[in-house]
Amino acid sequence: MIRIILLFLFLFIRTICAAQHPEEKPENKPYLKLGGAVRFNYNLSTWKKDQLERVGDFGYDVFRLNAEAEFKGIKLNAEFRHYSQAFGGSFLKQGWFQYDFSEHSQIQVGLHQVPFGIQQYNSNNWFFNMTYYVGFEDDHDMGVKYIHDEGQWQWQAAYYKNAEEFMFGLAEPSPNRYSYDITGRNKENNQVDLKAVRRLGDSLAHNLGISLQGGLLYNIDTERNGTRYAGAMHYEYQAEHSPWNIKLQAMLYRRNPAYTPGAELNFVEMGAYGANYNVANKGEIYTAGISYHIPVATKLLQGIDIYNNYGYYNKRIRDFENSHMNVLGALWTAGPMYIYTDAAFGYNQPWLGPEWTNALAAGTPGDTKWHMRFNINMGYYF
Repeated sequence: MIRIILLFLFLFIRTICAAQHPEEKPENKPYLKLGGAVRFNYNLSTWKKDQLERVGDFGYDVFRLNAEAEFKGIKLNAEFRHYSQAFGGSFLKQGWFQYDFSEHSQIQVGLHQVPFGIQQYNSNNWFFNMTYYVGFEDDHDMGVKYIHDEGQWQWQAAYYKNAEEFMFGLAEPSPNRYSYDITGRNKENNQVDLKAVRRLGDSLAHNLGISLQGGLLYNIDTERNGTRYAGAMHYEYQAEHSPWNIKLQAMLYRRNPAYTPGAELNFVEMGAYGANYNVANKGEIYTAGISYHIPVATKLLQGIDIYNNYGYYNKRIRDFENSHMNVLGALWTAGPMYIYTDAAFGYNQPWLGPEWTNALAAGTPGDTKWHMRFNINMGYYF
């Protein structure tokens, strides 16, 4: 009898609690997805005699963690990366809060990709293209962005208060970051970006785009703002069932820092991965890329992407030597692994030659040569 009474009381209390706390709808339940990658890298550079004697070096590249979350309509997207101290150590690549007004419109707040040029990448290889090294490919800054994507049109409008900020106030921006930003004695601030993409063709595979960017440059020494602006036009072909991908882009930019009178320079410092270098204050960049996907039906290998990406940097400053970059390679897809094999050629390119500080500024007039870096990057994504 006592057991029956206790069972009745248990069922009664459970019914009351259920009435007071009804079960949440599935769409209101918290959602969390975790992932990441571990990558290692082998490289052999023609301008490094000691490395040629060793037949290259093979070592650690990066460990990264990704998180996607959603609760009550608010989303989170974040990616944290850990490199060696020589390449900047640990930092956030991206991280933003997102709200979807509809299936076609959303707003993002935080550290997210700047809507400029071909996205997500203006390249197919591990090295990116020339646009990345002067701050115009896969760049991430701190601000708010609105995206509307429906049918034949995509519109993006964004305002960025500044680039990644680690030391507030008048401290120089740290180069310990993923994407290249202006550093040294200047700081990016109050930037506006507008981008429109028109899709053409029966399968909407032809994308024509235009991008505009304008902002300020705060000089720490003069405590005054200079100006900067950029514009780009691009075309990309990417059909769902076609093995071909084509990327074409032309852009120009101008930077006018508020340097101390009499100490004006024709370049600014830019930094990422723990180190700064100099970049010309104005120029045009022309890029072209093509890739072809080969499906492979084996237990180990599922696909091969063969590609070539070229970038030409025309510096609009007298006596500054121009820069070139070309990457020929292949991406091998094997289950959770992605393996890039690249032959990267550089002419006045800091990552592909012996001159670091001024390769993207004055260069090395009269003594510039083409250099090559053979690179294998292998990553396990989970």
